[in-house]
Amino acid sequence: MNGEEEFFDAVTGLDSDNSSGEFSEANQRVTGVVHVDTSKSNGIGKVGERPPQGNGVRKRRTSLPAPMFTRSDFSVWSILKKCIGLSVAAFAVSAVASQWERTGKPFNPLLGETYELIREDLGFRFISEQVSHHPPISAFYSEGLRQDFLFHGSIYPKLKFWGKSVEAEPRGTITLELLKHKEAYTWTNPTCCVHNVIIGKLWIEQYGTVEILNHRTGDKCILHFKPCGLFGKELHKVEGHIQDKNKKKLFMIYGKWTECLWGIDPVAYEAFRKQERRGDPPRKAKSDADPEKADGDGADTVPGAQETVQVIPGSKLLWRVNARPPNSAQMYNFTSFTVSLNELETGMEQTLAPTDCRLRPDIRGMENGNMDLASQEKERLEEKQRQARRDRAREEAEWQTRWFHRGINPHTGTPDWLYTGGYFERDFSGCPDIY
Repeated sequence: MNGEEEFFDAVTGLDSDNSSGEFSEANQRVTGVVHVDTSKSNGIGKVGERPPQGNGVRKRRTSLPAPMFTRSDFSVWSILKKCIGLSVAAFAVSAVASQWERTGKPFNPLLGETYELIREDLGFRFISEQVSHHPPISAFYSEGLRQDFLFHGSIYPKLKFWGKSVEAEPRGTITLELLKHKEAYTWTNPTCCVHNVIIGKLWIEQYGTVEILNHRTGDKCILHFKPCGLFGKELHKVEGHIQDKNKKKLFMIYGKWTECLWGIDPVAYEAFRKQERRGDPPRKAKSDADPEKADGDGADTVPGAQETVQVIPGSKLLWRVNARPPNSAQMYNFTSFTVSLNELETGMEQTLAPTDCRLRPDIRGMENGNMDLASQEKERLEEKQRQARRDRAREEAEWQTRWFHRGINPHTGTPDWLYTGGYFERDFSGCPDIY
């Protein structure tokens, strides 16, 4: 079997929210992004609905059917070989906050695999599809149920192996359209690096510059996700600013992508930093924090716990992460929102698309703690996917996506994957048989 024919081994897959595409964690608190009135409903999203509780709110699960298995039971090489082959600013940062401590590699979606999510209580519906296998690309589309926003884009990270770490360089544009304000924003996620993929404790950092452009006004938010540095002092830090089309700074932003973001007037920010530089001598690094030698074969030192964000007087809180549930460590470090995503509620089998990943048998087996079944189903799906590829090659037929198509992003003018429409009308007659 060559590398191009493989997709991820269910036995070593450790944490997939949903197996096709990404979505910003809905349980992260963002101040002033979108306020949705859920007192009215358009009747969308009655799929597999549970009986309401006494207060009329559906109760969603708070844990998985089985806890995660121990990673020491499996070869790291089996993971590694597959690794090679403006409130809007706060919203963009919140999308990566859930990745902290989730160091396992997700399942690779099958070509044509989909995932839908309808949350009337949160005021949106979402659909994603795996539109390409090589390179792996997930396209997604979400809309407000009151026609107040559109959120769409594609995710396909370019992986680089650096010996002791794996770096995922983001590709694909993220677009947020605020329809009532007639504004559109676009950006690309920061680079994600997983350290100690061979030996040692796995840990994650995000770094790089994220530019969020308001296409109506020309305003731009420039966020710098800082690498941890020699002694880990910069770990998780985010700093940046919002500027107008003439590059005049309008607002400063600072914080941590794992914790919170604050904003402040540029004059107050610079005055505080100037006073800080005058009053505080450089700190000495602790002797026990010396990094590993550059030419060593050992693990990259895991940065110790850093100080919380120092709040500058006069700052406004833009976003703060919610605490994870008490059982998160046994649930692949999922958030409360993530734990609920793969739940297969009563009646869903009759209404979901046959390609929805809730129906994928290897993921379902793994979630239920049946690793033997997960492995068997994984092998069956691998062979089925390879056979389908051979059949298409013999017939000289190209793969046809179902819900998305290649096109031009209307705001950036660059190639993008665009939602074709029609999914929520639930005509699934043209869906491929992938399971």
